[in-house]
Amino acid sequence: MFIRLQTNKFYIFEVMIAVLTADLIDSSLYEENVLQEVLDTLKQEFKDIAEEYGKNEIRLEIYRGDSFQGIIKNPENALKIALQIKTAINRIHFKETVKNKAYSKIADFKIAIGIGEQELERESIAESNGPAFQFSGRTLDEMKTEHRKTKLKTNSEEINDEFNTSLFLLDTITDKWSTASAEVVYYLLKDLKEREVAEAINISQSAVNQRKKAAGWDAISVLLNRYRTVITNKLENRR
Repeated sequence: MFIRLQTNKFYIFEVMIAVLTADLIDSSLYEENVLQEVLDTLKQEFKDIAEEYGKNEIRLEIYRGDSFQGIIKNPENALKIALQIKTAINRIHFKETVKNKAYSKIADFKIAIGIGEQELERESIAESNGPAFQFSGRTLDEMKTEHRKTKLKTNSEEINDEFNTSLFLLDTITDKWSTASAEVVYYLLKDLKEREVAEAINISQSAVNQRKKAAGWDAISVLLNRYRTVITNKLENRR
């Protein structure tokens, strides 16, 4: 909660936010060039996301060299942003680009989404506090002993149960992605049409369509829409 003093009265505001907390999987095994590419990609993606959603709405920071944390003022955008970051990293490869060529992913994150109130916002995200931060951080700790890469925690067990079942299935889908699949999803998350994706990565529209199907985009799109609807109607309307 934020407390503001005005004309000798205190006004208390509850602010519902989403917090992303993420660790790079097996970062100690990465070669230096791979880790550097991941960090450079993250920094650029953070800038792009801030420009897309507004710098006042999004804060994303790298910490410890292999992790990141972010504050998202509109929680209904959190899952899409998490996937944008994930696909930006999943599409990295160092082999010569060949049309219609798929490579195995070389980098991935575990990402925990916590949604709740923010009680304290500091200049450093790591020093901020509130239920959203606690949900996100504790959930990521739990994931270290689980075969999970994406998980959600709110104060509603009904919402947690629904989406953690769906996100487990999402993990199963994304684990099968090649870098080519991740790249197509990356551009679809930016709301590009198939023709625009084809132009962006210099392949045919039919190849984009094939990769889109292989990546399970239709199911992912349904999940994103469902997430936005539930979070908006059941959580944000409480603000």
